Amino acid sequence: LVAYALGITNVNPLQYNLLFERFLNPARKSMPDIDVDFADDKREEVISYVKEKYGENSVAQIITFNRLSSKQVIRDVARVLKIPIPQVDNITKWIPSKFGRVFTIDQALAEVPELAWLKKSDDPTIQELLKYARILEGMNRNASKHAAGVVITPGDVSDFVPLATYGDESTVVTQFNMKDLEEAGLLKMDFLGLDTLSIIRDTLELVKQNRGIEINIDEIPTDDKRTYELFGRGQTTAVFQFESAPMREYLKKLKPSSITDLAAMNALYRPGPMDFIDDFISRKHGKKQIVYPHPVLESILKETYGIIVYQEQVIQIANRVAGMSLADADLLRRAMGKKDLKAMQEQREKFIAGAGKNNISKKVAEEIFEAIDKFANYGFNKSHAVAYSIVAYQTAYLKAHFLEEFLAANLTNKYDNTDKVTILLEDCRKLGVKVQPPDINHPTVNFKVIKGEIIFGMAAIKNVGVQAVQEIQSVHENLGRDFTSIYDFCSHIDTRVVNKRALEGLVLAGAFDSFGGSRAQHFGEIEEALAFGSKLKSVKESHTDSLFASSTDTMDFQLPSLPDVRPWDNKERLAKERQGLG
Repeated sequence: LVAYALGITNVNPLQYNLLFERFLNPARKSMPDIDVDFADDKREEVISYVKEKYGENSVAQIITFNRLSSKQVIRDVARVLKIPIPQVDNITKWIPSKFGRVFTIDQALAEVPELAWLKKSDDPTIQELLKYARILEGMNRNASKHAAGVVITPGDVSDFVPLATYGDESTVVTQFNMKDLEEAGLLKMDFLGLDTLSIIRDTLELVKQNRGIEINIDEIPTDDKRTYELFGRGQTTAVFQFESAPMREYLKKLKPSSITDLAAMNALYRPGPMDFIDDFISRKHGKKQIVYPHPVLESILKETYGIIVYQEQVIQIANRVAGMSLADADLLRRAMGKKDLKAMQEQREKFIAGAGKNNISKKVAEEIFEAIDKFANYGFNKSHAVAYSIVAYQTAYLKAHFLEEFLAANLTNKYDNTDKVTILLEDCRKLGVKVQPPDINHPTVNFKVIKGEIIFGMAAIKNVGVQAVQEIQSVHENLGRDFTSIYDFCSHIDTRVVNKRALEGLVLAGAFDSFGGSRAQHFGEIEEALAFGSKLKSVKESHTDSLFASSTDTMDFQLPSLPDVRPWDNKERLAKERQGLG
């Protein structure tokens, strides 16, 4: 409640029944884990603010160690054993990943038929490869900076833990990792840079510019019909946490109708609990009966249709059934998660005895204990699921109501990720949103929305980038008129910033289409245009040395004409356009 009142979180814990004891309780030895999300382009500002507030020497970022994955360790060991690269590739290419985690060597050998030969091989080199790779797998490979962790100390950080520099040596990190810092009793916080928050901010700004509408994203209705219809259609490309193809298929079946539905789906979509998604969907739509082992569980499990989804539900069940305090119930949840057999037996006896005092039979109590034991490993933090689902809902709301601005903001924030841009452009096509090529006389760094159409941001063009676009903007503004041709453009622009490769990208993306002529003509004339521009600049410079020099604007010179070149056919033009867009 205090975090909500202070605006640290926008999730009302009363509305979603979030337990304080899951965050902090007297029986818990470790400090609470505080994760705060900021717009990714503002994270460094937050760290600077914290340093200013608490002192430069009292704040440090945290070291992390990258471990040897199965693929990496096989490659490293194979290199030492001088195994040919093609043979190594034939092993590592079959090692799969699931939910971003690469299979271990033993997992891959057990589950991938194409790797069965490795186990049977009597080649001593292969046997050595597996032997050493298994030993080294999971060991630290190199150190790096944790993506989010920051430690704040009451005095100089160096008084508490050893420090090191990272990267260009301007960043100070602790030599202790996150776990070691907690054991040392220091306050560790996660300052997460989340590009979704940047996308929401940029969408709201575009909506304000284009439509004159100011929106407070924290005050949008949470029962918006169009938003839930978008989820139900599975049109969730660029919707936070709900983008993947399997998730979209689940959403079509689920037809979510509340934040709690979204939070549960968010929590279930992980290894393990995924097995219960179809059951969850069937129960929501009444295709499968919801049965509670005891009536006392209904109020706890009703929102998830009788399925234990959250850690908080495990705590509440132990509290209601066995009469445990919420603090003790959280310890039970932790013991279950760690599979400590001795602690589990003690907790089991305590649970059944407590249930007996509440007039719940031993048989039913044992059934309930087995049920929560089964889910304790899979249970997800409800606070996290709800918070992220609210952000997901906000992005879906913006997509449902302000589609063009939402997609433009996404394209701007993902411009350096070619795969993401391709996916977003395909979503534009599917949803009927036109994306117009950039125009050299209307240079924009970011994607814009004009008259319901998205204008391609020049910074996203291959080999162009922000600095080149800013140069074009500056020259265009100082010139006080539009460029008239590629020759005119090259006569004014600083070609050290907007070089040949940048020009190629601009031409292929269609930035010079407004000059007339074909892209093939412009592309074939790039070197000539650069040479003409260089020559004209030399003439201008020589004229500046003359006291009586006349006007030397490009308009005073005869500009060359484009040569006759066969235009590209539509297929060729589109292929080169994709090439220009990276």
